[in-house]
Amino acid sequence: MASNKKIVEEVSNWLRVFDDGTVDRTWTGPPQFQFLMDSVPPHDDFIHGVAIRDVVIDSHSGLTVRIYIPERNRDTDIPVEDKLPLFLHFHGGGFCITAPDYYMYYNFYRRLVTSARAVCVSVYLRRAPEHPLPASCDDAYAAFLWLCAVARGDTSEPWFENHADFKRVFLIGDSTGGNIVHDVAARAGGNNTEPVRLAGGIAIHPGFLRAKPSKSYNEFPETPMLTRDMINKLISMALPTGATKDHPITCPMGPLAPPLAGLKLPPMLVVVAEMDLLRDWELEYCEAMKEAGKEVEILMNHGVGHCFYFAMAMDEEIAIQANRLIGDITNFVSRH
Repeated sequence: MASNKKIVEEVSNWLRVFDDGTVDRTWTGPPQFQFLMDSVPPHDDFIHGVAIRDVVIDSHSGLTVRIYIPERNRDTDIPVEDKLPLFLHFHGGGFCITAPDYYMYYNFYRRLVTSARAVCVSVYLRRAPEHPLPASCDDAYAAFLWLCAVARGDTSEPWFENHADFKRVFLIGDSTGGNIVHDVAARAGGNNTEPVRLAGGIAIHPGFLRAKPSKSYNEFPETPMLTRDMINKLISMALPTGATKDHPITCPMGPLAPPLAGLKLPPMLVVVAEMDLLRDWELEYCEAMKEAGKEVEILMNHGVGHCFYFAMAMDEEIAIQANRLIGDITNFVSRH
């Protein structure tokens, strides 16, 4: 029997919301991009230098994480008995789309894990419009608290026992995942997280916004990964009823957010793409952080747009830049 459901909102290529409240996130854009959104199943065996496991960390809510561990043997430069830094990763997608098992995340984060010689925990965040903000931020912080519980011995995760160094935990997020990095770091800074030490935050092309458009937003070219229509529609679906882009999660440097000077934040690396529609707001955040006395480094990706590195499997020049980015992140981790 044919469905009578009608589309009430649509984000080109990415998402359709129906009148019964259901959401379809099937990719409908150019077929050559489809593989980036294909799901990569977990594998306990080491493939491409990593093993992957999906773990339910809260049986009541169903909150799940994907864990990456790098292969270690006599051929690597890290002794097997040494513990490794731990990334807690928050995916992007305007708080509405993408998931940790997408190939584009697998392809980038397996490379980062093997380069940085680190463990990575990627959180399956709840998504809007079914779950508006702050749902994804709450999930992200719940995952951080789970790491704290494992570190204290209140719960266990076998894959961490011989691998994870809880004194070197780094928050990392791409696009709106970068917003979540700031939010979780701010929450964690106000609480006792022992024995976990938050060593740094890494926001890659964060989705910082203001209600008032910027020069880069108005003038820079759109890309398949980010258009003005995507920004407006996804953020409007994600924000709580009545909120604007000046909301503290989307605009942590704005007047509605807690003053940056009053926050306890770890050293931050903010990665900015030169041709990103969001560039001006990202740089504004960095300047506000510096003015507040926070430790922040800016890494500029020249000549590229928002989250360009997810297309590294499709373009040799992009792959070169992406590998350079992975190297720069690895250097940041090694210094902290």
